[in-house]
Amino acid sequence: MNKTKITVRNNGSLFVQGEFELVDADGNVFETKPAISLCRCGLSDNKPFCDGSHKGNFESVVKAK
Repeated sequence: MNKTKITVRNNGSLFVQGEFELVDADGNVFETKPAISLCRCGLSDNKPFCDGSHKGNFESVVKAK
């Protein structure tokens, strides 16, 4: 099995690729695709998924050390 890869996008979403399951706090499973973008800014109308609302409204550049 390939590892799941999560990429922190500059000023944007968390991009998730690979085999994974996404569940809510009650254990309900979200329908997903092999690659999804998760909202990091809190502005999406389609949470937990990114809808692009962050563009021009969110700044966060995270680098691994």
